[in-house]
Amino acid sequence: MESQVRVFHRLFSILPRGEDRVRALLLTLLAAFAFAATPAHAERIKDLGNFQGVRPNQLTGYGIVVGLAGTGDDSIEYATQGMKGVVSRFGLTLPQGVNPALKNAAAVLVTADLPAFSKPGQRLDVTVSALGKAKSLRGGTLIMTPLRGADNEIYAMAQGNLAVGGLGVSGADGSQVSVNIPSAGRIPSGATVERAVATGFDTAPTLTFNLAEADLTTALRVADGINRTFGDNRASAVDAVSVTIAAAPGAEQRIMMMGMIENIEIAPADAPAKVIVNARTGTVVINGAVKIHPAAVAHGKLTVSVNEAPRVVQPAPFSQGQTAIEPSSSISIDEQKKPMVNFKGGASLADIVKAVNAIGASPADMVAILEALKQAGAMKADLVVL
Repeated sequence: MESQVRVFHRLFSILPRGEDRVRALLLTLLAAFAFAATPAHAERIKDLGNFQGVRPNQLTGYGIVVGLAGTGDDSIEYATQGMKGVVSRFGLTLPQGVNPALKNAAAVLVTADLPAFSKPGQRLDVTVSALGKAKSLRGGTLIMTPLRGADNEIYAMAQGNLAVGGLGVSGADGSQVSVNIPSAGRIPSGATVERAVATGFDTAPTLTFNLAEADLTTALRVADGINRTFGDNRASAVDAVSVTIAAAPGAEQRIMMMGMIENIEIAPADAPAKVIVNARTGTVVINGAVKIHPAAVAHGKLTVSVNEAPRVVQPAPFSQGQTAIEPSSSISIDEQKKPMVNFKGGASLADIVKAVNAIGASPADMVAILEALKQAGAMKADLVVL
């Protein structure tokens, strides 16, 4: 199979530039052979990370929502200033010292994600969130709002009617009923891209693929899978995250190569042994790589109960005594005796769960047992407490 891949790669490299149809056919055949040679239980490279520069960008804007049914910000200063800015676009200037009561308007923050390769004219979904005291944005309309990137440049313009999934109702006596969150909503396709973001992937000296999770073995396997597919040594692992790939300049050539690389399947390295403990909820997660060395575990509970049963004592007739309360306490001790469990060497996840269930340990008790096993050197795993 590797010899066939090399043959197709040599034919691809010697073809004239004008032979686009034949070049595309050879690329298709090369991809087909690459898919046929994929290992079992493999994952696509595109599911393990992404190419450097090919990523979304966050956009944010400040705007005004109008048309509310008395659930706006009222006379908050920044909402008033925002409304003055909106009306000034149409040549209207409010008199000095006049602060209108904006019960039907609200100051909002608008957020959106600008995907990679977005072009002017494409539409984006936006999220609109109340900034001040607005109780609900239901029924509101966002006025044209510029969306800026981290460089403070305008990349999109947003406007439209809000879709609010929440509902809030209040009574005259101060009672309130709220369903979900009525102070936030979305506008599907509510923004229009005005400027494209240069990714730089077509002018960079090399292509760089970054893994989502750092792993030296996986990075080496990604580089090896790319080299086997193309039949050369164009890919090399730089560190546990990045793999650099030599590529000819030009967007067309690199797009074709990136598409092929993303669909190459490799077998990622096994995850390191980890035990994740959520101390707030008592959740314990153990992955399949955790192994236990020979150890014996005994776990029991000592419960001390103190019951108070005071008694009322009456004085004897004609004794001139007083009614009194006499304390009466009873103390009981209950010690649950659990058998000692022997962990054999190389115990798997199933063995650990079975043994812990046998001694009746709760999630909190399991955390104590796992910590003790790690301190004793019987568990070689990272113990992560959230």
